[in-house]
Amino acid sequence: MKYTGQKTYTLSVCGLERELPVVRVGDNLWIASFVMLGDVELVNICAANLAAKLTKFELDYLVGPEAKVVPLLQVLATLLGHRRYVVCRKSLKSYMQNPLVQEVKSITTAGTQKLVLDGVDVERLRGARVAIVDDVVSTGGSLTGVQQLLEKAQAKVVCRAAVLKEGDFFSEDLIYLENLPVFQQ
Repeated sequence: MKYTGQKTYTLSVCGLERELPVVRVGDNLWIASFVMLGDVELVNICAANLAAKLTKFELDYLVGPEAKVVPLLQVLATLLGHRRYVVCRKSLKSYMQNPLVQEVKSITTAGTQKLVLDGVDVERLRGARVAIVDDVVSTGGSLTGVQQLLEKAQAKVVCRAAVLKEGDFFSEDLIYLENLPVFQQ
């Protein structure tokens, strides 16, 4: 979509509307900043709609990258009857035992970042059928990083899901609720 100086973008998802700020993330690239944290109504409705799409898969765990997707994972796990979900942390923690680490590049993060699985979670995930869940997928950098980490853990990725697919950068199979445009001049 053409950037013409707009300050906001109105997103419609699952019957809800949210006014998102348009922010610059590159020399000629702006995005509508979508943050679910703290929006209970949005998290609950999006989780219910994603859960309906995920029920056809036989899943042992939901896995997502820290931190904005955590409330969505919590509600999705509850709706799908899972007792646990796994969060890929973005830094090593002193309590982690035998962690697995994967470097990733994301459109909204300067430079590379780390995704880390604690060894305890690695053991849980070994041989498990998992869904990777994120809030927004743009280039697929975070999603691919999580998938690579799960492959190291010997988990089987059954599906990948997100609330929003942003732009046309990512073309692989993805279950999502709505498109989100990117803006360029």
